[in-house]
Amino acid sequence: MKLDDTCVLVVVDMQNDFCEGGALPTADGHQVVPVINAVGRKFHNVVLTQDWHPPGHVSFASAHPGKNPLDSVVMPYGTQILWPDHVVQNTWGAEFHPDLDLPHAQLIIRKGYLKEIDSYSAFCMVDGVTKTGLGSYLRERGIERVFVAGCAIDYCVGGLAADAARAGFETFVIDDATASIDPAPGASADRAWKEIAEAGVTRIASSDIE
Repeated sequence: MKLDDTCVLVVVDMQNDFCEGGALPTADGHQVVPVINAVGRKFHNVVLTQDWHPPGHVSFASAHPGKNPLDSVVMPYGTQILWPDHVVQNTWGAEFHPDLDLPHAQLIIRKGYLKEIDSYSAFCMVDGVTKTGLGSYLRERGIERVFVAGCAIDYCVGGLAADAARAGFETFVIDDATASIDPAPGASADRAWKEIAEAGVTRIASSDIE
């Protein structure tokens, strides 16, 4: 696949808390960093997303007395899975992984910063209404093809990729540059791959990109 100025790499949430030693680690987050660095150098356009929760965020189990991580609660926008406290604003866990090396990235877009609503996709909060502005930015830049990498395919990578495809962008997820929360057969990663394929997203390898 040849790249041009209509292509963008979106690197999702490559933050300390989603990697080894973090509060909500993916199975292989730290291992995909060098792959992301290598493929990222092939792109002229790069966008980074950063989960950015305030203390007491609605997605934290600690914000719901008697609840534990992986429990769920019903919120006005739907069912909310609860997580350990993670990527809290201005903490080590919210910082990008120290080995991430994409100095030519043109935009960092934050999400999950509203205390009472969660956000997986960097296009839109989970209510399906509250936009981040990423879609408008990409259109203003003349972007047509969106390539996605990062953490994690089960939630934020998958959510962003599906939203990109629904927004009319030709969308690809780079398999070996993507980590997962639960890679076990039939678990959340497998379900996410199936769902994004149904949304029109193509699964590729980093070696497919020239």
